[in-house]
Amino acid sequence: MQLGTDRGPNGGECLRAIDIAGQTSRSALMPRKSHIDLIGAVALTLFSLNLGFNQVVIKVANEGFQPVFMAGLRSLGALVLLGLWMWARGITLRMPAEGRVGGIVAGLLFAIEFICLFIALDLTSVARTSILFYSMPVWLALAAHGLIPGERLTGVRLLGLGFAMGGVVLALADRDAGQVSLMGDVFALGAALCWAGIALCVRVTPLSRIPAEQQLFWQLLISAPVLLVLAPAFGPLLRDLEVIHVVGLAYQIVFVASFGFLFWFFLMKIYPASGVASFSFLSPVFAVVLGWIVLGEQLTTTIWLALGLVAIGLVLINRR
Repeated sequence: MQLGTDRGPNGGECLRAIDIAGQTSRSALMPRKSHIDLIGAVALTLFSLNLGFNQVVIKVANEGFQPVFMAGLRSLGALVLLGLWMWARGITLRMPAEGRVGGIVAGLLFAIEFICLFIALDLTSVARTSILFYSMPVWLALAAHGLIPGERLTGVRLLGLGFAMGGVVLALADRDAGQVSLMGDVFALGAALCWAGIALCVRVTPLSRIPAEQQLFWQLLISAPVLLVLAPAFGPLLRDLEVIHVVGLAYQIVFVASFGFLFWFFLMKIYPASGVASFSFLSPVFAVVLGWIVLGEQLTTTIWLALGLVAIGLVLINRR
């Protein structure tokens, strides 16, 4: 998702950007902790499970909604909920002038990211999409190495990049694992690159000084109309719509795109960013396992190996 963007969740290095952005709204009632305690570990595990399950929900809901149209409805619904929450908390909806250019760029990347992700899940399996999508920290680390002072690749992080890249290559090479689509793989990688682009945008522009809630609100504000306007170009807006598909859309709006990410921001304000980032490997693991359990996706030995390499890589990349 951005992951993190920084939203979240959706990722590795982007978590640090959100940590910086969220400093202005830290609650005095919740003291900053120097390590991940049991409560934090459980909360982060549940959040990763939520993101992994969301991949399954998107794939199921794609049967009733055209993917880009559903992504637009999700952004619109989350925009309304987040706006109401910010209004109730007294958080201004207006983006400061210094963050507007970065906010527009991040919002456009946000829209493209979810066009790619939702189409990828329509074309290929949850397992393949998740492994490729959650390779985002790899591309962010490579870009940050050359663009951000102090973000040079260390030996440990280079080792992590090697593991993660090996997992991506294995996932791309496995053409026997159930629903396989080259275009789906391309869209999944495109989503990961856009997610990394959002994180990089936050890091190198004044957007890093904007509160995280305003960052997310701006991304939703930009992406909702863009997605809804572009949706007709991707085919009929509705497919074989049933109640389960509407429930799936509602789940994405409430538990992922709005309050889910707000919960993640809350955790970022309490726990160290590096500790939070270390849990990022759980999201693709949960997604792959749930795709197998819920959707009956075929998982080959190669896919399991690719997942393991990406998970190890994410842990090493996010180590201090």
